Amino acid sequence: MAKKSVIARALKKPKYETRSSRRCFNCGRKRAYMRKFNLCRICFREMASKGLIPGVRKSSW
Repeated sequence: MAKKSVIARALKKPKYETRSSRRCFNCGRKRAYMRKFNLCRICFREMASKGLIPGVRKSSW
């Protein structure tokens, strides 16, 4: 869990576009972020296994 101040800073519009950082909307994690789902890998896996993300299914072969 990221600190509230770090999450608030990430939500502000940066002075320069390159300074923007994308964070998981669920936990605020910065690394291993998936743009398509707006989640980090950990939250993505938890939500996908619970069936909360439509169109995502665990693969098995």
